[in-house]
Formats: sequence, structure tokens, C-alpha cells
Amino acid sequence: MKFRRLRLTGAAVSALAVAWTASPVSAAAQDTPTVPAPTVPTLTWSDCQGGFECANAQVPLDYRDPQGRTLTLPVIRKPAADPSRRKGTLFLQPGGPGNSGVDFVRNNYADLPAELRDDFDVFGYDVRGVGRSSQVVCWDDPTYTAAVTAAKGVPGPDAYEPAVRQAADFDQACQDNAGDLLPYVGTQYVARDIDLLRQALGEKQLTYYGRSFGSYIGTVYAAMFPKRVRALALDGAYDPEHYTNRPYAYDRPQYLALDGAMSRFLDWCKADQATCGFGDGDPRGAFEKLKADLDANPVPTANGGRANGYTLVYRLMFNINEGKVIWPSFGEALRKAQQRDNTSFLLRPPSPASFDFLNPNVVVECVDKKYPADPALLKRQVTTNARLAPLLGPAMAYGPPTYDHQHATACAQWKGEHTSRYAGNFHAKGSAPILVVGNTGDPDTPYQDAVALSRQLDNARLLTFDAEGHTAFNRSVCATDAITDYLVDLKVPARGTTCADETQPPTSEPTVAPPGTTLTELNNGVNERIDRIGSLR
Repeated sequence: MKFRRLRLTGAAVSALAVAWTASPVSAAAQDTPTVPAPTVPTLTWSDCQGGFECANAQVPLDYRDPQGRTLTLPVIRKPAADPSRRKGTLFLQPGGPGNSGVDFVRNNYADLPAELRDDFDVFGYDVRGVGRSSQVVCWDDPTYTAAVTAAKGVPGPDAYEPAVRQAADFDQACQDNAGDLLPYVGTQYVARDIDLLRQALGEKQLTYYGRSFGSYIGTVYAAMFPKRVRALALDGAYDPEHYTNRPYAYDRPQYLALDGAMSRFLDWCKADQATCGFGDGDPRGAFEKLKADLDANPVPTANGGRANGYTLVYRLMFNINEGKVIWPSFGEALRKAQQRDNTSFLLRPPSPASFDFLNPNVVVECVDKKYPADPALLKRQVTTNARLAPLLGPAMAYGPPTYDHQHATACAQWKGEHTSRYAGNFHAKGSAPILVVGNTGDPDTPYQDAVALSRQLDNARLLTFDAEGHTAFNRSVCATDAITDYLVDLKVPARGTTCADETQPPTSEPTVAPPGTTLTELNNGVNERIDRIGSLR
């Protein structure tokens, strides 16, 4: 739903400006003395099927006016399976921004290690602006559909200026359709929401697992409330300083990591043509030709849409997060795409469920980040990113506003306020030990981000998963055991611990993943709002 537009009188705005400056807070200013403390929500739980309990939490819309307008955050929990062992509440935070935390808990609970289900109430919620918490809508479904249908897998030489104009149109739609909510969806306010929810649950300290963007939310919480941390596992970690304050330095490594992962898949495909079966000995050349062919002659889809080269790139961008286990399925799907077979999961155009994710994905990052207001710099950065990442980069760099690393065209033109962003620092001085997890071949959050975060935090331990794909929990027995031991018993792995147990692709047919493996985007082709942590069972 769209957020009802808010109205504040001039006197109210002036009062807020006096009470709390609109500039981002630092860790040294966790709570502003001149502002009264917000009211801790009262959670009235009711059964919501499957042993889950649901409630609504009222939190301030604007923490500068904590007794003013409120937002409703839907929350969910499943009580500890063994009450005699209960240690407290485990917060689960999905990736994004844009994924539902309520759905994340419901969809992943059964795949959690038994120790976590036995020892903790497992808890999640929809963050502000996402899902059931006043979902941000900028472009409606028809507008987004038209934009991604017109986008190209191989954009032409004049693609930059239209991309900038299209991003400006997206920004204006955000202001028109959700302008009164936008200043308040940044991660500083999300961290404050978590602290209110912690208190509402009766927890003295926070126990938390966050994956991907959830790792950044956890980082900000630790920076703002370091003494309130019991255990934070940050999986697929962000470099918070780059993300927040040097976003061009954050974007380029993600372009390179994504293209690097795609390149390693194509190298494997060439080396094992019997398993991959794509490309007739030259999968890299075949991939480039396939993008262009689909742009020139899109494939009709079962629901009346069209799949082109951009569709192919978009699907690869998300599916590649599964790591080597999905590589044989890539080969099969690319062969089907060559044959214009619209059952290929790489030929599923982004759907309305995708747009529910993409709208807040762009908005939250445009509030969190501060891009320089320099059009010439924007052009240099975007065109360089496209040039340095030739496999998947151009389609994203010159495409409509969608995901993470390609937000520069929208965010550099952002006219909205950054009231709720957190600008640092990120030391979390005085916190309990924090576990940072990074994959060496992560295409989404590059490994150097995890290394950087482990160094920026005052008290962190780095766990490395030597693997392709995004995040480690429930993809590696070694990493899952280490994360579980940390969350349950506060045991941090030894310094320099590296896990190297990624599931490898088969070396012969069948070209499908082993039984029991969750292929996130294959499921997401049906329901794209699912964010799964996988299963080792």
C-alpha cells in the first residue's frame, strides 16, 4: 500500500529542528537529552498459524518527535521449542533492503539448526517502508513493467543520458507517491526500532543474525547501542563507511564481484562442457551473442510479457548468489534461452513481486547514502563501471533503478531529506565480540567488505567461507556450526578460521542441484518475495 501523506505545521517543524538537528547522529549521541524517550511498544500476541505468534508494534515515525505520529511494524515470533533451555530472543534480519522479515522467519524457521530453535524465541519484523510496514511505492507495477521491458542486455552507445532521465523520473515518482515517508526509512531509525522491540520483548541485550543488508542494519545497531549487544552475527557483510559515506567506492567492487562470479562460471562451463552444455566450446562468446539476440528478438512469455537480454542479466544477477551448486542449472537454462524456450528460469521478467522489493531497495539506499551532487562525476563513475564489468555491468548501469550497485543514477539526483541515515562512526566501542562472515567469491557483498568491517569494529572476529555465492549460513556446515555456537554459547571461532566446504557442482549429468539444496531465485520465480537461507538437511 502507499503511505498516506503526512502534514506538519510550520510550528511543529520548527520545534523539531530545535529539539534534534536533522543531521545524522553519531555513535556518541545515541539518545538526545532534549528529546523525550519514545514509548516502548506493547505487543499483544495472537496465533497466526504453524505455531507462530504475531503482533503489531507502534514506533515513532520520526524519532525527533517520539510522541508524534507513529508507524505500525508487524512482528512475528515462534517460542523456543525447549522452554527449559530458553536463552532469550533471536532476531532474524533478511537481506535487501526490501525483504519482509515476517516472511523471512516464517519461511526459514524449519531450516534453522535445532539448537537455535530450542534455545531462542525466533523473531522477525517488517522494517519501515517494507512489506506490511507502510510499503514504499514509487513506480507502480505498469510503470516498472514498461521500464524493465524496454531495458537492454546490451545497451547502445547513447544509453547513459536516457538512464539518467529515467532515474530522475523514478525519484520524482517517489516524492509524489511516498514523499512524507521517505525521510524516515533510513537505517538509523531502523536501528532505533530494533532497540524498542528489544525492550518490548524484555531482552536486556540483543541476539541477532543478519544476512546481506541485514548485516548493515546490525552494524548500525552495534555502533549506536554497543553495550546492548549480546551477540551479532553479520553474514555477507557490508563495508559501512564506503556504503554510507563513499558510495562510489562501494558500488564499483560490487560490479566487479558480480562480473567476476559470472566469469568464473563461464570458465567452468568451458572446462566442463559435458556438464554445462552451453556455448559449443565458447560459452563466453555465446553469452554475449545470446544477450544481443534476445534484445533484437525478445521471447514471448506465458503471461504475455517479453523476455530479452536485460531479463537474462537480471535473473543471472540474483541466481548467481547460490554459488557453484547452481552452475549446472545455469548451463541448462542458458541452453533453453538459446532455443527460445520460455520455461528457462532466466527468461522470467521481473514481476510485481519484484517491484515490491525493488521500490524500497532503491529508496532506502538513497536515504542511507550520500552521493556527490556532481553530474560529471556521476557519468564517469557509471560509464567506467559498465566498461570494467562487461558481462553484466552495462545492462545494470544503464537500466532502470533496480538493485544495489546500480543506484547511483537515482541516488545522485535524490532531492529527499536524509534525516534517518546513519553517518558513523562504526567502531561500536565497548560491545561484546561481534562475528563478521564473508565469502571469498561473494558476487553481492564482496569479501573485502567483510574484511573492512571486521577492522572498523573495535571488537570483531572474521569468519571466512572460501566459496562462490552469497552468505555462508546454511550453505557451509563449518560456517553454520561456528555461527550457531557463537549465537548460543558466545564462542567465537579462532582467528583466521576459514571454511572450505562449499557444495561442488556434479561433474556429469543430471544438470540439477543435489536434493535438499534450496535455489533461492528458482523459488523466487514463483514468489519473488521469498528470502531463503538455504538448508543443509
